[in-house]
Amino acid sequence: MKHLLVFLCLIMSFSQTVNAAIEVVGNQVIDSVSKSPIGNAKITIPKYNYSTYTDAQGRFNLDDKVNGSTIISVEKAGYRPFSLTINNNVASKPLVLGIQKSNISDIVIESGMMHLGDDNYSDASANAGNFKLNAIGPSFTKNFLIKSVTQTGQNYLVIGSILGIDTLLARSMGQNSIVNSYASPPEVYFNGVKIAEIQLNGDNQKIKLPNNLIRSNRQNEVTIKAGRNLMQRAYLDYDDIEIANLSIVSE
Repeated sequence: MKHLLVFLCLIMSFSQTVNAAIEVVGNQVIDSVSKSPIGNAKITIPKYNYSTYTDAQGRFNLDDKVNGSTIISVEKAGYRPFSLTINNNVASKPLVLGIQKSNISDIVIESGMMHLGDDNYSDASANAGNFKLNAIGPSFTKNFLIKSVTQTGQNYLVIGSILGIDTLLARSMGQNSIVNSYASPPEVYFNGVKIAEIQLNGDNQKIKLPNNLIRSNRQNEVTIKAGRNLMQRAYLDYDDIEIANLSIVSE
């Protein structure tokens, strides 16, 4: 199943390394178009149960040491949810994060973090060290209203960040260290129709929504199903994944 992977606007300054990613000063959230600083934006790192807010100049500190890959999220009223997977190297340098203003037709389906699977995973699994939550089960389903105005443009389901995918492609790309097994990709359904498979871990993955599937001015449904370990035949073993931010945007 063909799907489109794209990245939201991210501007990263690699000016000078700051000691060990602790008390990093110089991080900033800005408007991706005007470049103006954005104050009172909420910054969260779910792995550490850490949250803070930007000051009037859009600046914030990372007070926790970042070990391995983890997700940082930005929330601000009037802007699209933003999340980014960072690691020690990225977090040790000043980050300038550009976020986009939301459109009237944007729909936030889930702004938090959710863990799909069965809580049975190897330490070699992609980003397993970042898993913070218990699994809610092998799938996630959410119903929401879509107004007719969203059909005037091209609509996309946007997955802010996703960790833990152990597909053969993810393994070949070095996203995990599993040697003897791999999983099927997570599947995405819209109103009961499969519209995508997610092969790789990453940020801000966009999946095109066919307009003919959209139920105008009615309830619509999105389902994401975790993949399965294809080498395990003794029992059904789901691939544990974590997802941050799920929304629909029109462009």
